[in-house]
Amino acid sequence: MKSTSSSSSKSKDKPHSKLGPGEYKPDIAFRRIEDLPKPKIIKETRTKPERPCLRCGKPASREHIYLRRLHDVGDLVSGHPQELHITYSQHHCKACDKYFSTDLTDVAPPGSHYTHRVIALALRVVVEDGLAYRNASWQLWRDHRVFVPFATIQNWVEAGGKKGERTLGKRLSGVGTRRLFGLSGGR
Repeated sequence: MKSTSSSSSKSKDKPHSKLGPGEYKPDIAFRRIEDLPKPKIIKETRTKPERPCLRCGKPASREHIYLRRLHDVGDLVSGHPQELHITYSQHHCKACDKYFSTDLTDVAPPGSHYTHRVIALALRVVVEDGLAYRNASWQLWRDHRVFVPFATIQNWVEAGGKKGERTLGKRLSGVGTRRLFGLSGGR
């Protein structure tokens, strides 16, 4: 009898063999934005001493240098979100007295804090997959390590048309995400 009790105690102390690629580690529920992991910073520079004026085409000298911070899809290997820090220049054309900045619309819409990739991903999760706004916000964090408040996702969806409303054939919104954000390609 002693041998059975000692063998059973040994089996309790042994680590169980794991199946699959690794051990599942559940995500921590964050209650505040300040508790989120610090982002991985990716720096990019788009400054030049001179650029041609958008109005008259003459060379315009650089007046100021600014920094734009954008949230991008996160790094799943490290588990941290990614933030793009783009340094860009503002120029002044003395011929037509016009100020203009370096074009960043290939990365993000004007005034947005999120890249085109994040916006398109959020819209796809809500419109095509049919998730609620809060669930979509959580899924974006869980699967892509980018925090987008559910109200922001709701604003993006409502800017493109009503959620789930079939107005133009197979499209789910009146405008469509590709046309709304100027994305090329189609189905």
